[in-house]
Amino acid sequence: MSTAKSIVILMADDDDDDILLTTKALQKGKLINTFYSVSDGEELLEYLLRRGKYEGADDSTAPLPGLILLDLNMPKKDGREALREIKAHPALQEIPIVVFTTSKAEEDIYRSYRLGVNSFITKPVTFEKLIEVMQALGKYWFEVVTLPSKSKKDSYGHTANDDTAH
Repeated sequence: MSTAKSIVILMADDDDDDILLTTKALQKGKLINTFYSVSDGEELLEYLLRRGKYEGADDSTAPLPGLILLDLNMPKKDGREALREIKAHPALQEIPIVVFTTSKAEEDIYRSYRLGVNSFITKPVTFEKLIEVMQALGKYWFEVVTLPSKSKKDSYGHTANDDTAH
């Protein structure tokens, strides 16, 4: 019997094909989670802070994620800047972030960890490898680790519950 937890995954990526393939890989890997996506770092922060088009959203329409998959190279606000802002924000800094990008640059890896990323994964080239990566990611983040849970509302009125923070 699986001990996997169901958590909300939020993917920030400007490539619709990568979002679709990641969704399919999560499904094929039998990882049952709620999945949302945004197209750039600016929209990611709007989602997390309930600003812009997410103003007035609640946990049923824009739940606080238990895990963020973050591409580094996006328009408007790239993943590096979004990562810096999230990790500097008291209400958001505990959300685990996995950089999920095509970059293999040593500087990107070093800088991401310096900014507080929890893991750095280079996107695999084949769909089969993507499924393997999602299964490993799922096993680690949904079954192995213990994450802090919040039981009170943060300064933005977000309430973390068993489905969104572990």
